[in-house]
Amino acid sequence: MADHTHSIADLRKSYERAELNEEASSATPGQQFSKWLEEAIAAQLPEPNAMTLATVGSDLRPSTRVVLIKGLDERGIVWFTNYDSRKGRELAGNPHAALQFHWVELERVVRIEGRVEKISDEESDAYFHSRPLDSRIGAWASPQSEVISGRGVLVANAAKYGAQFLLQPPRPPHWGGYRLLADRWEFWQGRRSRLHDRLRYTQQAGGDWLRERLAP
Repeated sequence: MADHTHSIADLRKSYERAELNEEASSATPGQQFSKWLEEAIAAQLPEPNAMTLATVGSDLRPSTRVVLIKGLDERGIVWFTNYDSRKGRELAGNPHAALQFHWVELERVVRIEGRVEKISDEESDAYFHSRPLDSRIGAWASPQSEVISGRGVLVANAAKYGAQFLLQPPRPPHWGGYRLLADRWEFWQGRRSRLHDRLRYTQQAGGDWLRERLAP
């Protein structure tokens, strides 16, 4: 294996696009996040809705994967997946997780922590039936996170369920949405000389938010 240690260590970037201060930031993290997400979408970034989800299993090993935000309101952030997947099994045993958005072009990171719960069947049904047909069949065809002998298994499963359900596949009982109920948010804005801006919002006992600046 080639030794790239020296070239990687020499990588540098000067962060100069924007700033984040207490006066200009929103009073609540949800408002601040909505503003930044809208700006990421308006900037036509590639997949601005992509976020890294971190969970911890019963063996205390953390794991991450990229999922897509599909809902945002005062209750929290929503995504959809297979409940029997590794992340689903880990959330069943430990319902605490972390999310991270990294909008490289805007030199911004948002980190979010909190408790995770399944959304209602009605919410999951509504989103499932809004998906393209091939995605709905795919939810049946893929035994997510399980070992399979080859891609042919997925193709055969897709053909099987496509023939079974035709144009109206129901939502699989093992597939649906999760909502992260955030109690801690951190907003990071790159700045020059590595003196980055970091604002943390922590939910207090009464529901209000404490906003603090962290050293970079």
